[in-house]
Formats: sequence, C-alpha cells, structure tokens
Amino acid sequence: MHFPFKNIFVVDFEFVSDPGERQKPVCVVFHEINSGETKKVWLEGKDPLTLTPPYPISESDLFVAYFSSAEWNCHLALGWPLPENVIDLYAEFRNMTNGLPGVSKKLLGACQHYGVTTISELEKESARQRIMRGPPYTEEEKCYIMEYCASDVFETAELFETMKEDPNFDTDRALLRGRYMGAVATMEYGGIPIDLETLTALKENWIQIQEKLILEIDRDFGVYEGTVFKINKFEKYLNDNGIAWPRTEKGNLEMKDDTFKEMCLRYPQLQGLKDLRYILGQLRLSELPVGSDSRNRCLLSPFASKTGRNQPSTSKFIFGPAVWLRSLIKPEKGKVLAYVDYSQQEFMIAAALSKDEEMKAAYASGDPYLSFAKKAGAAPEEATKATHVAVRDLFKQCVLGVQYGMGAESLALRIGKSIPYGKELIHHHKRVFFKYWEWSEHVLDTTLLNRKITTCFGWQMYVIGKEQKEARTIKNFPCQATGAEILRVACILLVENGIKIIAPIHDAILIECEEGEAEETILQAQKLMTKASTIVLGPENPIKTDVKVIKYPDRYADRRGIETWDKITHILKELEMERMSILSQNCRHSCLRTVGILDT
Repeated sequence: MHFPFKNIFVVDFEFVSDPGERQKPVCVVFHEINSGETKKVWLEGKDPLTLTPPYPISESDLFVAYFSSAEWNCHLALGWPLPENVIDLYAEFRNMTNGLPGVSKKLLGACQHYGVTTISELEKESARQRIMRGPPYTEEEKCYIMEYCASDVFETAELFETMKEDPNFDTDRALLRGRYMGAVATMEYGGIPIDLETLTALKENWIQIQEKLILEIDRDFGVYEGTVFKINKFEKYLNDNGIAWPRTEKGNLEMKDDTFKEMCLRYPQLQGLKDLRYILGQLRLSELPVGSDSRNRCLLSPFASKTGRNQPSTSKFIFGPAVWLRSLIKPEKGKVLAYVDYSQQEFMIAAALSKDEEMKAAYASGDPYLSFAKKAGAAPEEATKATHVAVRDLFKQCVLGVQYGMGAESLALRIGKSIPYGKELIHHHKRVFFKYWEWSEHVLDTTLLNRKITTCFGWQMYVIGKEQKEARTIKNFPCQATGAEILRVACILLVENGIKIIAPIHDAILIECEEGEAEETILQAQKLMTKASTIVLGPENPIKTDVKVIKYPDRYADRRGIETWDKITHILKELEMERMSILSQNCRHSCLRTVGILDT
C-alpha cells in the first residue's frame, strides 16, 4: 500500500509517570521508514526550552506509534507541536480484532498476532521498571534504556509494514483515529482541577466519616450491624416499602452494583444506601491520582470498550467512582468549567440510523419522551413536562430501556409496574416507531449472518457466541459505537480549534476556559459538537447540546450525589469542631497549669 508522505516516522518515547503528574520524557527513538534512518535522543536532565524535535513535523510527514497518546503527552511536556498525520497501531489492532477472544491489547500481543518477532515480556518489564524508578541513570543504564526503546520502535515499524497490507486496513479512517489520540493526549495533559484541601481532609478522616455515615444514612434503612450490611434486614426494608427487587435464579436478592444502579433510577431514595455500600466496600480515596498542581490525571484508555468508547479506570478517574465524589471538581480562580453534553443523543442516533421519521419528529419536538407518550395516546397534545411528570417518566424509561435491549419483565421491574404493563409500553414503542424496529431486527439478522458489525466510520466488532447471548450486545452496538464516533470527532474539532477539553465523559465533555472568554468559548464548543454529529450522521441529523457552567468558587455537582456530599461535608465540619474543642480545652488546661490553678 502506498502512503503519500515525504517521511514516515515510527516514534517511541520512554518516560516517568508518577500518579496524577504529567509525563517526564526520558528519551525518544525514531526510525524513518523511507530512508532507513534511526536516531536515539536522551532527554532526561536537559532543559526542555533547549530541546527541539529531532524530526520535522509538517503536513507531509506521517507518524506511526503504538498507543501514541503517550508520545503526544511527551510532545506537550516538551513544548513540541503535535503531528497532523498519525496512525496509531493500537487503535487499528483493537479495531481489527475487536470482539475476538483471547487477544492481548499490548504491543507484544499485536506483534504475536501478526508474527512479528519481539523481545520477551520479561525483558520489557525489567526495562520499564528501571525507567519508572526515575533518575539518576548511569551511562550504562542510558544505553540500555535507549536500546530497549529502539527495540519497540523496530517492532512497531515491522508491525506497521505487516498491518498496512491487511485488506481490512483503512488508511483514511486510521488517520482519523490517529488524530483523536492527539486529542486524548491534550485531555490527559490538562487534567481535572480538584479541591485538594477537601480531598486531603476526606483521606485523613475517612474511617471516622464511614462510622458516622453509617449512623446518618442507615437511620432511614436499618440494614447495618456495625459496618456489616445484613441481607435479611435489607429484605425486610424492601418488603416494608413495597419495593420489588430482582432476584437470582436461586431466589436470593441480586446484590450486584449494576442492580443497585438500575433500582436507584426507579427509587431515588436508595441512592444514599448505594453510595454507602460503595464507600464501605469499594471506594479507595488513595487510588484517586491527583498531581502536585491539584489535577486529577489518569489514562483515558481510548478504544478500550467494544463500542470504541474510552474506558478509564473507575477508581482513578474522578467521574468513575460514586457520583457524590464529583463535587471535588472545582475550577481555579479566574477559570470556568463547562460540562457540555449531547441532549438525548442515543435517541437521535437511533432515529438517524433507522431513518425513522417519527423518531426524528419526536426529537425535534424538544422532548422525545413526552412526544412518544402523546403519539401513544397516553398524554394529550397540550401536555407538558410539568403537567405530566409521571407519564413522561414511564415513557422515558421505556425508550431508554428498549435501546439497551430491555425486555418487558426488566422494564416492568424498572418502572415498578406489572409485566403486562411493561409489555404494553413496548408494544406502543413498536407501533409508534415501527421503522426503528424493522431496522433493529435487520441489524441483528445481518450481524449474526456476517458475524461482524461496523459503524459508518469503520469501527467494527466481531460477534462470537450464541444468538441469545449476543443479541443485546448487537442491538446496543450501533447507537453506542456511533455515539463514540461522534464524541471522537467532537474532541478533534474542539482541540484543533483551540478549546481546552480536560475530560471526555460518555456523551459529554468537560472544558476549561478563562472567565472573561467563557460565554464565547462555550457557545463555540456547542456549535462544534453539533457539527460533529452532522459529520457522522449527515447534515439533516444535528444533535443538540446542553451545558452546565461551573464558576469559581462553586464546585461541580451531580444531583444524584448532592445529598451524600452534603452529609459527608457536614460530618467533616463536625469532626473539625470536635478537634477545635479538644484543642481549646487542652490549651485552657495548659494555661491554668501555668498559673498554678490546676495541679500538674
């Protein structure tokens, strides 16, 4: 395959990466494929202001790397520009093997898959451990590290030569995914501002907070004995409050985290208990990496999920743990944060992909859920979100559930109604949006026949397994994977237009800007996000956006976690007052002893 580029550079950096901190480049090695030139450059210990890129970076140059966001993070740390043309072999390997069992995502796994000779994993791990211990490095160690880095470069170069001959290798789409890896690097490099003072206080008082939180939250539930969650008491609470809870095949209460999350949608009063279980069982505040600049940074793991979405660690990414913890996000003085998300994105994607005009009209109404209720005859034409809250919520849950492949029984449980009622809602959906259902069944049949499904921008997934097990995944894939495509394009557009994105969150982004420029920047971001949706879905299918603005000294707040956050911060204040009282008493006693009133 011919690549119309003057230079094709295969690049690899070695770096030190402390939790929450920006990468510190150690060395870089590159190999130019056309000329055969290879160069090794030691970077650690040198003034970044004196360092310039050892290779040209222009529109006529192509850069090839494996998981290249690491390389572009190093570029940003050194003040070097990001390349315009990138092919990331990690993204392409993920795409070409997505859904196949037993495939490693690492460079070693990709090389083994394509028969490329590599050094052993043991050798790689030994070199990585020495690099991560950091400086000082002896001259012998410097040579050893650069030789190791060069081995990765030569393996990547050979992998590129092999992969580009694969009939499934799509250069144009590979270049688009490569551009996204540059956007990922800018987001990781920027980081999310965290209220470090409050986080430190939480860590220092965590055991006492947990004890007091049990007393505070469990007062409404009565399901704990000490720090132990008692299933029998929880079952009594459910029975007393008329809550039908999912059960396992053996008849026991289903206690998975996903079940709690699902039930909290129907019964918001359970959110505090869900948070408490997570706080006592899984939440480890020490795992949240925050750098010396009070910024949360972690690997965003692009293309990690089957649908091509980012999949950062749920314990290391501030948007991963319990929603109340997001209130630690706080803009710096003079800065503004904006959470910009697509409005009912999956509904509009489904409408566009299925060409269902009724769904498009429902979306255009501004409230697709209420529009659906009206079309089903469950609400009058003059109904509004305020006048028909309950009906709208039922039809909203139906729409969201159907798009995730939910059946009548699960839907009924979610909305707290009978199974026949759940069947009736789904029947209405099939009747009103019949075009969508025809398309959905066609997607399922075609995918099972071809054993593969692909988005319009080429993200694909192989389907291995039985029809019943895979049906839900297949039906969910088009909207989720297309949503991922839209967000990638949006991130590229925003970054390349100078807007600072500091986090991608499913179908939303978090941007940071100067206070005086906030209004203009946010408006531009919204326009670019809508443009991204039309690039993927077509000009006739724009997706609107909503925005939440956070100005200093306010903090980010998710409505689902506000109650728990307020309880925890109240406990913190109580603990601080108790400490101040003890200090005051000790000080008073000390003064009295000094003047001889109290015996020593």
